[in-house]
Amino acid sequence: MTIPSITLPDTQFDTTLNSPKGSAAAQRALDYYLKPAVSEEASEERFFDVNRNISSEEALVHASDLLRCAAATAHESANQLQGASRDLAFSTVHMIDMAKAMVDRSLEGNQND
Repeated sequence: MTIPSITLPDTQFDTTLNSPKGSAAAQRALDYYLKPAVSEEASEERFFDVNRNISSEEALVHASDLLRCAAATAHESANQLQGASRDLAFSTVHMIDMAKAMVDRSLEGNQND
């Protein structure tokens, strides 16, 4: 059995590139692989932020109160509407009530611990 020989084409390599400075692709690769690891995400400016010292239970109680207020607002708004708009507003009331029930259930679980 004879093994056929394989001839490779003459390949020309560009050896004129001395620095990746002129190559955008090379610079992107270096930036990706050599950039230092980021320890934490940069904090963005927020109009409203939660106090870091608040406990989980306090946060849930406040969230429950906010959801109660949101449900009351949506319910009153829905009462002023008709047709599909009224249906959508009451759907919002229903979703807020479900979220509040989940928060309240979470609070019940904290009391049992």
